[in-house]
Amino acid sequence: MDKYDVLKHCFGHSAFRQGQERLIDAVLAGRDVLGVMPTGGGKSLCYQVPALMLPGVTLVVSPLISLMKDQVAALKEAGVPAAYINSSLTSEQLHTVYGCARRGAYKLLYVAPERLEGEGFAGLAREVNVSLVAVDEAHCISQWGQDFRPSYLKIAAFLAGLPRRPVVAAFTATATAEVRQDIADLLALEDPLREITGFDRPNLFFDVRHPRSKMAALTKLVEERAGRSGVIYCATRSGVEKVCQALEDRGISATRYHAGLEPEERRQNQDDFQFDRKTVMVATNAFGMGIDKSNVSFVVHYNMPKSLEAYYQEAGRAGRDGEAADCVLLYSAADIATVRFLIENGGNEELSPEELAAVRRQDYRRLNAMADYCKTTGCLRSFILDYFGQVCGGSCGNCGNCQGDFTREDVTVPAQMILSCVVRVRERLGYYVGKTLIVQVLRGSKEQRVRELGLDKLSTYGLMGKVSGSRVRELMEFLELEGCLWVNPAHSTLELTGRARQVLFEGQKLFMPVRTDRVKERKTPGKGRELPPAAQGELLAELRALRSRLAQEEGVPAYIVFSNASLADMAARAPRTMEEFLEVSGVGRVKAARYGKDFLYVIRRCQEGRNED
Repeated sequence: MDKYDVLKHCFGHSAFRQGQERLIDAVLAGRDVLGVMPTGGGKSLCYQVPALMLPGVTLVVSPLISLMKDQVAALKEAGVPAAYINSSLTSEQLHTVYGCARRGAYKLLYVAPERLEGEGFAGLAREVNVSLVAVDEAHCISQWGQDFRPSYLKIAAFLAGLPRRPVVAAFTATATAEVRQDIADLLALEDPLREITGFDRPNLFFDVRHPRSKMAALTKLVEERAGRSGVIYCATRSGVEKVCQALEDRGISATRYHAGLEPEERRQNQDDFQFDRKTVMVATNAFGMGIDKSNVSFVVHYNMPKSLEAYYQEAGRAGRDGEAADCVLLYSAADIATVRFLIENGGNEELSPEELAAVRRQDYRRLNAMADYCKTTGCLRSFILDYFGQVCGGSCGNCGNCQGDFTREDVTVPAQMILSCVVRVRERLGYYVGKTLIVQVLRGSKEQRVRELGLDKLSTYGLMGKVSGSRVRELMEFLELEGCLWVNPAHSTLELTGRARQVLFEGQKLFMPVRTDRVKERKTPGKGRELPPAAQGELLAELRALRSRLAQEEGVPAYIVFSNASLADMAARAPRTMEEFLEVSGVGRVKAARYGKDFLYVIRRCQEGRNED
């Protein structure tokens, strides 16, 4: 079979997506590759198709057990011999996999990066014919990436220890130019084809909201998407517990995931979500990379992540099937303090003090970019794409800011009050202080510390006594964006910049964009493609019911049988024969043989029922 036959017969697709064919051709020609493709862009096919055409076995280095299980389950459903090696296997299961691998029973073998260091697996790799090594989530190899994993640094040594160097293919969805170069260098890629298809996910709708009550805003968002699968990310374990309990109290089918749970409970909760027994997963970022659940229709960040890389990767778990999906971030100024705490108290024992300091400096740069995203009034999609180096001018028309209405409010006077207070406190104490103390002085707080420092004697004390603390902080954040103030990361102190003088003494006026609307709460996600008319009624419901029953019988998640996109295309085409069924997107020969009779029966029954009506 050629690559087109493999694509159609095994995976049910009639054409390659952007970038896939170039990467596949390069691998088949024996050339290393580095592919940067958005989540849902089809990275896995770039090594799965060559794996079925090359002799021997393809090793796939993958960072998470859950990702391996999902991909291997999907490959088996497509009739592809595959297995994984990780800590979830018993010694007996591991022995079986090793034996089958030695007999050449697999075309793809997924392995955790930590396994590469063990002599057991290294010995196996030397015995079998390894034609390709694919490194998934390759950004993990870079200290400047958002998920640096020291175990990834062992990959190059593992490759060097093989009798014959295989082709090496590295893939990621989120990587700046610096990280991409790190990937190529640290994996020792040889003259790799670099294919960057872009970072845009047109089916995702982005929005940032600044609610007075995050919990009220969150429950409203989830209730409006009742029955849809979604993920809610929280910054801390305690946040996960609080949010999950609040949703359950409202009768929402939710479960939780964080590193503080027992492994068995984490596994059970993840399975409940994967198999649609629970519709909402509340999690920290321990609910990890590459979750391959295709029917997630919304991702809500209850707290701001620490970087745009992390945000885009986590938000990208929505809409993997190509259907429209929502990505909403609930922002408050307190999120920045939480991220700063995580940066200062995080670390890696394998890094030297100098390396750790450099990583933290980079983390603060990322934090600043993330905060700017939350505060911008411009196009959110353009902000993200610009960050990753993809030029995207103008308005996308499919984000909260592009669909919102803004007015310009003259905030010159309150801005001068804030800047003057920072000046007066600095003159009084001889040093700068943090935002909280400035807010307390401006609002005339009776706090003991204010009085002990003599700040209640300043001319700016109580100057904004009738203004809420949240409003004062909002104005401070605007002044940061305008370059009049900045927060010194070394001490978290609020400090003046040179531009502050223009506002205080040179008549410079400041106008703050204020959002006067709130994007209409949509009961259907995003602004992506609409389901075709034939897919909007009884037939699609019947197909979903059949998929659910088959999935339960086989003990796999429903989307492993067929994705939502496949069912929509199936309902639109309404095939009557097996040949027509094979034209449905995502239907390969193995799945057609396994499920075709059942699905064709349902389609025929529904059509006959409509004809009788």
